Amino acid sequence: MKLQLQYFALLREQRGLTEETVETTAGTPVALYEELRVRHAFSLPADRVRAAVNGAFVAADAPLKDGDRIVFIPPVAGG
Repeated sequence: MKLQLQYFALLREQRGLTEETVETTAGTPVALYEELRVRHAFSLPADRVRAAVNGAFVAADAPLKDGDRIVFIPPVAGG
């Protein structure tokens, strides 16, 4: 399936892109993140990243479907 991805903060820095389209067989956000983590050498483990699908935060094991827009959001510091 084809998915639209968007990255923020550390993930954007490590990937060097704000967004991209990928082809994958990953069926859940956690499986997709693990695939991307290996491919792009992301330093954060999956349990430290939240995923939103089509504008709503979802569970790590939520099903993905072709055309979904996934946003991966790492923890951010602020003050």
